[in-house]
Amino acid sequence: MVGDDIIVVTWLHRARRDVLKVHPRSDPRRPLTGVFATRSPDRPNPLGLHRVTVRTVAGNRLLIGPIEAIDGTPVIDIKLVLGLQDF
Repeated sequence: MVGDDIIVVTWLHRARRDVLKVHPRSDPRRPLTGVFATRSPDRPNPLGLHRVTVRTVAGNRLLIGPIEAIDGTPVIDIKLVLGLQDF
């Protein structure tokens, strides 16, 4: 429903899988840091998790936002965010 928060699971299809350490923000003056401790787009794990809000529902299409993904990123799954009251 409009206003609900959902989790969108994406496949990070453009990320390099062989990079484990990067200079944060691509700044060579910063020390090499593991990709999981940075916001690096390179990831050995190809799954992205994005908590977003449903803005509009039109048939079988959802308008969501905000999401940090590039156009064309494949969506693998969508999950409803459950709170403790939902159990």
